[in-house]
Amino acid sequence: MNNPSFDAGIPVLTEVIPPSRPSEPAPQSAVISEVKEKKNEEAVTLQQHATEEWDDERWDRLEHEIRERVLHQVLERIDFVLEQRVRDSLADVLQLAVENLASDVRNGLHHTMKEVITRVVAQEISRLQAARK
Repeated sequence: MNNPSFDAGIPVLTEVIPPSRPSEPAPQSAVISEVKEKKNEEAVTLQQHATEEWDDERWDRLEHEIRERVLHQVLERIDFVLEQRVRDSLADVLQLAVENLASDVRNGLHHTMKEVITRVVAQEISRLQAARK
């Protein structure tokens, strides 16, 4: 039953399998780390330049621009989240309304069919009784 050539590659419960480790980091990660490092250096240079040369008016303008940008981004996100919440709520409300409408239509149809059938049966019985006399 056991085929030794087929089972040779399958580890057994007592065998320890060493974890695989990549031999070299991916080239993309090296490029990404270089880009991050360059951005950090640019940020430090800009911060040093700004600290040395900017006056209060320029700092106020920067603060205002950052505040406006963050506010704009937050408002865009709020609009998206609000729209999603409204859609979800409307979906629930519409589903409930459709279920209630379907139930009302079904009940009305049952009631109407019962009345029509009762009336038709009564008329047929009356006609048969009249024909018998």
